[in-house]
Amino acid sequence: MLEAVVFILGLLIGSFINVCIYRLPRKESIVFPPSNCPSCKQPIQFYDNIPLLSFLFLRGRCRSCRTPISWRYPLVELIHGMGYLFILHQFGLSFAALIYALFFSALMVVTFIDLSHQIVPDVITLPGMVLGLLAASTVLPPGPINSLIGLFLGGGLFYFVAILSVTLLKKEGMGGGDIKLIAMIGAFLGWKGMLLTIFLAALSGSISGLFLVLCRGRSRAEPIPFGPFLALGAMVSLFWGPEILHWYFLLGRT
Repeated sequence: MLEAVVFILGLLIGSFINVCIYRLPRKESIVFPPSNCPSCKQPIQFYDNIPLLSFLFLRGRCRSCRTPISWRYPLVELIHGMGYLFILHQFGLSFAALIYALFFSALMVVTFIDLSHQIVPDVITLPGMVLGLLAASTVLPPGPINSLIGLFLGGGLFYFVAILSVTLLKKEGMGGGDIKLIAMIGAFLGWKGMLLTIFLAALSGSISGLFLVLCRGRSRAEPIPFGPFLALGAMVSLFWGPEILHWYFLLGRT
């Protein structure tokens, strides 16, 4: 029963996450007006706004104008519900699980906004840094010192890379949004989790970039948003970070 409640809660919040993903880049209020069709602007009735089910009942189209509804909406809801369920499985019903759920939701918003607009909104990362520091000082494992080091070390490393790219390569490398994002991740995960996040993000980003170049014919000069890979690395670090680091140090001794 608890798992079902948490999954449904994740779906419902995932529906709100979709609102944030659509409206934040457009600098629109996430509260008013109520949800409406982006095409015909007709308000969406409550029975057409049920996570996952409404998309299936409407066959992926707006009831009013029959414009196709993006698959992003049910996808975000499903991933969000599964993410909340996994957090419950890993951390139980605890204050830490509540904080990590907020962290996961923030990363979901960042991921899909960065994929669509190649920006990481400050309205997510700046409050996230504060929340991460406060949570690490009270209920999260890293502790205040570890969290503070993670924030400044992560942001400092990416800021150094950005300055180096502009100075030596004469082009913008690391964006300001990514700098703030890794600082937020460092606040939640501490410096070890932050460094593991960077490694995993660089690895997954390189593999994805190589795939796009070789299989999809994408130009190497075309930028690839790095925020989604940082979010992926952060989630892997959160769920399996200690095991990965333990395996890595054991491998280094052999």
